Amino acid sequence: MLRGFVYSEIIPTDAGETSTPTLKSDLVLTSILVEANGAVFWRTTMSDAVFIAQNEQQEGPYSKDQLRELLASGKVTTSTLCWYAGLSEWGEIQNIFPDLQPAAVPPALASVPPSTQTQGGRVTMEILKTEFYTMPKICIENAEVVIEAGAMHYMQGTIEIDSKMRSVGGMLKSKLSGEKMVRPRYRGTGKVYLEPTFGEVTILDLESESWILDRGAFLACEPTVAIGAVTNKALTGLFGGEGLVQTGVSGHGKVMVLSPGPIERIELVNDVLVVDGSFAVARTDGLQYKLEKATKGLFSSFTSGEGWVNTFRGTGSVLIAPVPNRFITLQLEFGGLRNMIRSISKS
Repeated sequence: MLRGFVYSEIIPTDAGETSTPTLKSDLVLTSILVEANGAVFWRTTMSDAVFIAQNEQQEGPYSKDQLRELLASGKVTTSTLCWYAGLSEWGEIQNIFPDLQPAAVPPALASVPPSTQTQGGRVTMEILKTEFYTMPKICIENAEVVIEAGAMHYMQGTIEIDSKMRSVGGMLKSKLSGEKMVRPRYRGTGKVYLEPTFGEVTILDLESESWILDRGAFLACEPTVAIGAVTNKALTGLFGGEGLVQTGVSGHGKVMVLSPGPIERIELVNDVLVVDGSFAVARTDGLQYKLEKATKGLFSSFTSGEGWVNTFRGTGSVLIAPVPNRFITLQLEFGGLRNMIRSISKS
């Protein structure tokens, strides 16, 4: 018996007569006659008819191009055993065909989110931190950025400020929410520095999503971010500490968010988050926000020491700042002391 040979076709013959096999048109083969067990065979001697060993079975024949495709698709590896006529034994593909090493896939170019570019321009947001304060910095290159009214500290470059008044409805919502009625757009090329703050500044990167921000949390955003107003229920808005109307941001781009302390992000998956206080800085739009009693009964609320709490239900994200940083804490303490002295002096 003949072992390890590749045949384009096996045809037994009578003595001295050989039948010519039909060869595959996609293989350029050189054939020789081999006699074994009383039969004559055509044997291919080119490496364009390759057999491989897969799952303890022999597969093939394959051309080198087909073998290259198998390597690229991951169906075989460079350590897979292969053989073709003319080889004395089976060997790994990487040793038999060094030129068939799969080409390295070039790294994908880092895509620039559409939010960072506006009409061929670019917006870059940065947070400058010192030992005592934080200062947001925004660089625009032939672009524009939306900034909270009164938040600009100073700017450098060729920049124009466009301040458009809101509609009557927008002005009314701004009055109720305590937000500024005008959010100017800064256009051109240069650097804009926002007012220093003792609080924390976080850059929120929106990817086709909607967020609802706490009152006073909005600082700036890219022009691809839509800014609106979200109305809370009367009871929740009045006593929940978030206000009747909050700022909503949606779309794709970066948003600068101000908070009294370090941000902690909590992910909810069909879950409930209970917050005793108004330190929730932002939440995704899909969450249900409601003001509820901490306990079921009035007596239980009295004995537990917990009254009304803010609850967030559903699936989404909540940004909270549970602990104000030391500078905000000192500011609050000295502010309370100043008010106390002022009230004593008036009495």
